[in-house]
Amino acid sequence: MGGEERYEEFAPPESLRPFVRLLWTYAAPAPTGAVQRIAPDGCPELVIDLAAPYAEEGEDGVFRPQPSVIFAGQLTRPMLIRPVGPVEIVAAKFEPDGARDGLGRPLIEATDRRLDFVKRLHGFAAPSDDPAAQAAALAAWLEGQRQTGSWHIDPAVRAEVAAAERETDGPLLNPTERRALQRRFRDRVGVSPRTLRSVFRFRRIFDHATGPDADAASWLEAGLAAGYFDQPQMARDFRRFLGCTATEWAREQMELARKLASQSYKPAS
Repeated sequence: MGGEERYEEFAPPESLRPFVRLLWTYAAPAPTGAVQRIAPDGCPELVIDLAAPYAEEGEDGVFRPQPSVIFAGQLTRPMLIRPVGPVEIVAAKFEPDGARDGLGRPLIEATDRRLDFVKRLHGFAAPSDDPAAQAAALAAWLEGQRQTGSWHIDPAVRAEVAAAERETDGPLLNPTERRALQRRFRDRVGVSPRTLRSVFRFRRIFDHATGPDADAASWLEAGLAAGYFDQPQMARDFRRFLGCTATEWAREQMELARKLASQSYKPAS
């Protein structure tokens, strides 16, 4: 592993693009050990720790090591992690509705959970300190899973996801059709359409957020640009999704949490 922190993103191969939004790698040879607040971004992820896995805070407040390979389902609250040694990660960020067939179970069962995928990726190997090769190795593994697993996309759910991300109205449905779609949505996405819309709106704040010296006025400006009506509405979502205020987050967060906020929270192109 090199001596400097790095974060890189890679486009998935064409065959995976309906399911995988991007591949990313991250390395921090000498992390500070500070607690990182990871916020929801609307996308489940497969995360492989090639060095020392993070420790995650449980509901009892105790930090315990994560498995070296996890499937992280949708988040509706912050995930608090801290590094315990050198960090090197390769990960796949799925489309909100892209992981159902790869997971092999309803996404609602993975919401706010990190599932142990060590056995599923037994034998997976990726070279150290070679981000492109790491991303290619993960893409090759996912492609093998896709070919043998009959992955597919539910067109109605995908249309609802796209409407949520664009903040437009979804397809016009009668009450019976709407309830049926909501059940399929929770199965394939892991949260309700309303929750996903809230997550996407919150994520847009980071398109406009300035930096560690941002004051309340600049955060309010970012919130208004993201679609919030006022500061109290934005503050409620910061408490809900990050467990702190905007200025507290900007002052305290670094390393992986800040890289994810400034990069992979950006809307899909």
